[in-house]
Amino acid sequence: MLPNVSFGGENIRFRYAIIIIGAMNGAKPTWTLAGHLGIIGHDRVLVSLAAPHFINGKIKETKKLSINLVDEAMLPKADYVGSVSGNKTDKSGLFAWEQGEAGAPVISDSPLTLECSVEDVYATPNFESFICSIDNTYVSEEHLDGSGKIDYNTLKPVLFEFPTYHYLKTGDVIGKCLSFKKTPTE
Repeated sequence: MLPNVSFGGENIRFRYAIIIIGAMNGAKPTWTLAGHLGIIGHDRVLVSLAAPHFINGKIKETKKLSINLVDEAMLPKADYVGSVSGNKTDKSGLFAWEQGEAGAPVISDSPLTLECSVEDVYATPNFESFICSIDNTYVSEEHLDGSGKIDYNTLKPVLFEFPTYHYLKTGDVIGKCLSFKKTPTE
């Protein structure tokens, strides 16, 4: 007998860091909020966006996008860019930004940003998934340790929980990966 309750093929998502996707719209950036980010290799990520998003066309034109991690200070603006359409609203002035070395817009206040090149687009019903290589990773100096490496203990990304549509704070460290006993206790 299978344990627990079956939900069939329903996509039960766990908590994920929310991100702001940026792309150039001519000489100005455009932004959207996303919660669909996947790691598909050490050098590849996948960003999945609803197919009707305005930004999708700009990403396909430029083959560039940025993935800007959202912390609590950024949340009000992040929520806003996810609630209005770039077709109707110019969101370019919402964030201080700079153009990254590879050409994608990078939010200055984001604690961590990946600047990416689109390698492929995978379409599914109602979604477009952008498979990207990572050109550059930018980190705020306050999130570097004494040896200049990223200090993941200081990054506090906002999490998104589906299907409740809640934003959550990140929690405490409970252990180091591969540090528990080799044989679990029963």
